Amino acid sequence: MTKFVFVTGGVVSSLGKGIAAASLAAILESRGLKVTLLKLDPYINVDPGTMSPFQHGEVFVTEDGAETDLDLGHYERFVSAKMRKSNNFTTGQIYDSVIRKERRGEYLGKTVQVIPHITNEIITFVERGAAASHDGHADVAICEIGGTVGDIESLPFLEAARQMNLRKERGETAFIHLTLVPFIASAGELKTKPTQHSVQKLREIGIIPTALLCRADRPIPEEETAKISLFANVREEAVISVWDVDTIYKIPQMLHEQGLDDLICKELNIQAPPADLSVWSNLVARMENPKHQITIGMVGKYVDLTESYKSLIEALRHAGIHHQTQVNIRYIDSEVLEQEGLDNLEGLDAILVPGGFGKRGTEGKIKAIAYARQNQIPYLGICLGMQLAVIEFARNVAGLKDANSTEFDPSVQYPVVALITEWKNRDGSVETRTDDSDLGGTMRLGSQRCPVKPNTMASAIYGMEVNERHRHRYEVNNGYVGQLEAAGMIISARTPTEDLPEMMELPKSMHPWFFGVQFHPEFTSTPRDGHPLFNAFVGAAMVHSGVEFPIKETV
Repeated sequence: MTKFVFVTGGVVSSLGKGIAAASLAAILESRGLKVTLLKLDPYINVDPGTMSPFQHGEVFVTEDGAETDLDLGHYERFVSAKMRKSNNFTTGQIYDSVIRKERRGEYLGKTVQVIPHITNEIITFVERGAAASHDGHADVAICEIGGTVGDIESLPFLEAARQMNLRKERGETAFIHLTLVPFIASAGELKTKPTQHSVQKLREIGIIPTALLCRADRPIPEEETAKISLFANVREEAVISVWDVDTIYKIPQMLHEQGLDDLICKELNIQAPPADLSVWSNLVARMENPKHQITIGMVGKYVDLTESYKSLIEALRHAGIHHQTQVNIRYIDSEVLEQEGLDNLEGLDAILVPGGFGKRGTEGKIKAIAYARQNQIPYLGICLGMQLAVIEFARNVAGLKDANSTEFDPSVQYPVVALITEWKNRDGSVETRTDDSDLGGTMRLGSQRCPVKPNTMASAIYGMEVNERHRHRYEVNNGYVGQLEAAGMIISARTPTEDLPEMMELPKSMHPWFFGVQFHPEFTSTPRDGHPLFNAFVGAAMVHSGVEFPIKETV
């Protein structure tokens, strides 16, 4: 029977509940337990797919095509379990499900209320999400509840967690509360009062925490730990200090050394072997002792908020670990390139253009791509980054001067990127495809397997098949691929059913390392193994920087 650990937050948001939950999961998995994680989001949006990256950060895509919270990316990076749609749900999904049931008459005309109907639905979603992993045989499901204690929005989720604790036998649930212990510079001391009030609020709801994770900018001294224990009514050994570190991959060891996993196993009546965190200690050691250093320019329009590119940043770091190389990322605003020139691109060892939506900043990205191609700098384009590389090549190499995407210019003369239903012959008279009308305007989401063209850079990286996750609407227009290939571009992978271009590259005779992918490889990168594409990209950047033989060991 799956046991449940609920992770809540207090005082302020953005303390790192997702990292804490994922780190605990990593420790428990190292003890031989089957662990899954769930994220319960209190906002009313059905999912984060249409939310602004400035407000919500990255949208993480699961194998089954769900657009989810970025914390699910942390979960997959820390544990072996793959997240699915059922691992993340929102208030919007809960209310939508309840209202649909009410309209179908499933409540037999009863008054539908927050308690018991909404809370029962939350419990159903939690238990269904836990059962979806490990063929329904997960030992522990760690459930992260978004928001902070005291928020109106998160109250139904906290009440559902309280009810689950009440319904289940002793030893089947545990609660971890993450809170802030701020350092007041003018007083020269850490203050425990916010934590005391946060725990008091949690206890008013009916939840008594098994352990407190106290976030601070420094380790919390024993005196403050004892004070928190006394006033929060939590055993002193259950007050865990979580201080700021330079990498999130140090957190599992930090929590383990303070006995959090032993505490949770004892609370849940779980007998498990000792933890083996050698993979994490080895990983951190490689990070802290790099043999090389490179600088990669990431050209985007959300560079002021790096949370928008969280998985991508981590994937580059993973590749750096793989090569024992420090990867410095220079964040470059594509609109600045449009307005102020290309000076920011000087001195880079590689250039990367990530995915995105909308016209803003695209011409600056195209200028960066042209700079990389013309100056023989390793280039990687992801999703929109591949589409813009196709547009740049079409304009400047293939002779299609007005080439563009219909996303940015619906009346463009050469729509080398478009919705499938917009693909037309160059004279605009006949559609090149007539069997995909249902695909136009829809998002291609989730994993898709594709064969890889032999004797290409793609086959050297992936082998003969690629299976990656997608999140896009627009596609490279097959009506122009012949002209692009005649000019030198290689389409190195296509989807098996729709025949859509999935990967493009330039031959070595034109460029040492120029690659674009329609999918999002960053979603499947882990710190333990890195990712073959990012490993190759960082390796190419190292060669460009002057390193002759990139290190090839994996962690």
